[in-house]
Amino acid sequence: MEIYDTEEAQVEALKAWWKENSRSVIVGVILGAAFVLGWNYWQSYKTEKANQASALYTQLLSFMDAGNKESAEKVSEKIIQQHPQTSYAVFSALMQAKLKVAAGDLVAAKSILLAQTKTGDKVLQNVARIQLIRLMLATKEYEQGLQLIAEVDPASTKSFAASYEELTGDLYVALDRLGQARTAYQNALREGATSPLLQFKLDDIAAPETVSNAAS
Repeated sequence: MEIYDTEEAQVEALKAWWKENSRSVIVGVILGAAFVLGWNYWQSYKTEKANQASALYTQLLSFMDAGNKESAEKVSEKIIQQHPQTSYAVFSALMQAKLKVAAGDLVAAKSILLAQTKTGDKVLQNVARIQLIRLMLATKEYEQGLQLIAEVDPASTKSFAASYEELTGDLYVALDRLGQARTAYQNALREGATSPLLQFKLDDIAAPETVSNAAS
């Protein structure tokens, strides 16, 4: 009888608990199920969007390879508009800049690249910035190029340090500031630069006293 009374008490306690908490339990279950369904939907949606962006980018590369610049530009614009938060959008913008350069529209190319230095991940920002500085070198905007390099945060661009140093050297050569150019090229070598032309550039602007000593 004692056992029966204990079980009966437990059942009554359970009934009382359920009566008091059933609504919150049901709501919790519903919210939990909604979260799981929402999460699964979001993951599926992201996967689908990534696949769409990937397919469009593959199409863009195909058009570029075929020399179909008009179609390539249309597809790149579509990627940028429909998938702005993806790396494909940045790659497409870089392709757009390349097309603008080929068409002789350097102003538009620089505008595109400048925008990409402020968006996307840090690696792609640096890729865009380096391309922009090379364009500035080509359009004789030497001081502007140096200023852009000066604004770079060395701590977050270590893997690009050699490229920036070599570009700094190129800009100083264009400004006929050869001493600073030599320093920049030497820094690029210390940073592990692999450009086959770097040593040639450095030799080409060797200090006069170094040349004289070598000759004697």
